[in-house]
Amino acid sequence: MAALLDDTAAGPRVLLMRRTERAGDPWSGHVSLPGGRHEPSDLDLLATAIRETREELAVDLAGARLLGHLEPLHPRTSGPTGIEVTPFVFATEAAVTATTSAEAAAVFWLPLALAASGTLDETFEYPGAPLAFPSWTFEGHTIWGLTMRIVASIVELSR
Repeated sequence: MAALLDDTAAGPRVLLMRRTERAGDPWSGHVSLPGGRHEPSDLDLLATAIRETREELAVDLAGARLLGHLEPLHPRTSGPTGIEVTPFVFATEAAVTATTSAEAAAVFWLPLALAASGTLDETFEYPGAPLAFPSWTFEGHTIWGLTMRIVASIVELSR
C-alpha cells in the first residue's frame, strides 16, 4: 500500500516504515510500505492493503482516495516459491497520523520530488553477500529493493 500526502509546497510525499528487527524475518529492519499477506477473511487484495495498513501503522484509509493499483511485482529475494506484491496507491489531503507497532519500528514521509532529484542516490551493499543495489538514503533510512522499485514507479506516474 502506498499513501500519498500532498500538503506542502514541496509536493507529494509517500508514507514508509522501517520494519522491526526479528530473527528469521528476511525483511527484518528493512524500509517498506505497509502491507502483508492476504488472509482468507480479506474480501480481496484491496481489503488486505487496508487491513495491513491499519494493523501496522494504525492508519485508517477510510478518508483516503484510492488512486488505483500498480502492476504486480515480485521481490528478487522472495525465496524458492516466490511471492507477488500488488501495491495500492491512496491519496490524502489531510495529515495522516501513523504510529509504530510490533511490526513497524519507525515511520516517515519521503518527498517524491526529492527521491526523483538524484540527491538521495546511493548504493546499498547487501550484508554478507557481494551484491550491490541502487538505493536512496533519507533521514538515516536506506530505501532499496522492492520498496525503491514501487516508489520509483509512483514517481514516474506522477510526472
